[in-house]
Amino acid sequence: MSLRALALIDGEHYAPVVRDALAALPYDVVGAVLVGGTEKIRGDDEYGVPLVTALDAVEADLVVDLSDEPVLGPRERLLWASRALALGLPYVGADFRFDPPPLHPVETPSLAVIGLGKRIGKTAVAGHVARVLARERRVVVVAMGRGGPAEPEVVDTPPTLDGLLALSRSGRHAASDHLEAAAFAGVPAVGCRRAGGGLAGAPFESNVVEGALAAAQLEPELLVLDGSGAALPPVAADVRILVTNGGHDPRAGLNAYRVLVSDLVVDTGGADREAIRSISEVPVVAAELRLRPTEPLDGRRTAVFTAGPAPTDGLDADIVHVSRNLARRDALRDELERVDAEVYLVELKAAAVDMVAEAALARGAEVVLAANDVVSEELDERLLALVPDRSRA
Repeated sequence: MSLRALALIDGEHYAPVVRDALAALPYDVVGAVLVGGTEKIRGDDEYGVPLVTALDAVEADLVVDLSDEPVLGPRERLLWASRALALGLPYVGADFRFDPPPLHPVETPSLAVIGLGKRIGKTAVAGHVARVLARERRVVVVAMGRGGPAEPEVVDTPPTLDGLLALSRSGRHAASDHLEAAAFAGVPAVGCRRAGGGLAGAPFESNVVEGALAAAQLEPELLVLDGSGAALPPVAADVRILVTNGGHDPRAGLNAYRVLVSDLVVDTGGADREAIRSISEVPVVAAELRLRPTEPLDGRRTAVFTAGPAPTDGLDADIVHVSRNLARRDALRDELERVDAEVYLVELKAAAVDMVAEAALARGAEVVLAANDVVSEELDERLLALVPDRSRA
């Protein structure tokens, strides 16, 4: 049986040209969406298939794009592609094809926290979500990262600084997201890795599915799946929360796909809400990230090392240096040569352990880890209402 196709067509082509092209497709064309253009429309045009107004108006197996400039440019085409992928439909053109990211089912109820990019507070939001939902259920975080372990790693107690240093000195990445989750979220975490990421967020390779199975051995009532950058955990989550800020355009590339498959958007600062609303009616809540030392600073001379924009003005310390270069090793190396402080307050990100902690200890200074707390007037209420409605928990 031929695959059923829904076609995108435009009025810059004469109807007979489109009709012949549709007939030549190796699919059973069940309808067409006229996406614009009027130059060659006469008013009595016949395309040989029904005209519909939306991608979900008919049952189809894929979407075929027969449109062209100037009706649909690259940006508009990728928006249509995002809509198709969100419906689970491949999107095919003359010289391209996009397939929905493969998502594997898991038996345990699950919530995924995904992002439009890196350094936007996604892991902090995932940790916050885990803490809030762990008040009434057993929660395990499954985190994937570009520096994650070769085999899924279960961390069921918060790691100590000595333990992180030992990991780093053994050649491991000691600031992986699962270690951050285990340190600050108060729940067990499973670390996974991924390599590469497609335009719609599919990892080229990952061990996340194996990580979810390892997490299931802990008998959780809910999995919180922490994505990596703009890559999505390859798991068919019951709920998705998208994290973004002003540094990422929700209409760029296939970002609209991420918006369309999400149940809630968390804006950690400056997100283009009008652009999000143009894509979906998904609710958007504001959130702020605030550094929280895990030990008292007591007014001491403190150097702060972060990977993001979290403010430092609320810290009980004499701040003598602020670095936002944890992910920029060359710049960080230069800074560390000049820092003179009693305390090094550091986020558990990037070079936090192998460079900052080691430099601090070499100078006889104290290392204090900093959590990124998520402060929001709306997030918890939205979250608690969302999970019972959309998950099996």
